[in-house]
Amino acid sequence: MKHLFTAAFLLLSAFYLAQEKTVELNCYNKWAAKFEDRGAEEIKDGVYEDVIITNRQGAKATCHNGKAEVRNGKVVKFYILLSDGSHEEVKRTWKNGTEKDVNIINGISKTMVSVHNELINVLWPNSIKPKKAKPIPAAEPTDD
Repeated sequence: MKHLFTAAFLLLSAFYLAQEKTVELNCYNKWAAKFEDRGAEEIKDGVYEDVIITNRQGAKATCHNGKAEVRNGKVVKFYILLSDGSHEEVKRTWKNGTEKDVNIINGISKTMVSVHNELINVLWPNSIKPKKAKPIPAAEPTDD
């Protein structure tokens, strides 16, 4: 009887581990997939008040509205929009100068890494290119 319970336990454990786990996409992954799929226009120098600031640690991510300043094609400063309409500059202690020379590729800034292993990106959602037109399938042949 003891062996039967052990066998049942092992069988159920193997079945559980074999189940395909669905990965839940976080806000950063969803945006990154959209940018990857459609591409983005080049980000020109200026101050943008319609960006998204993403902060990731492990599998968790938060996305906040904000603004960013771009100079010479690089992110200079960026801010999170607060509930009272004001902005707060995002300041961290960064690893290995990851906050310097932050290029923007395909509408997403290079990842900046804090000493607490936060991964931070700035996204320009209004730069996403429009959906491409899809081809119309041809009609099937008929017996006429």
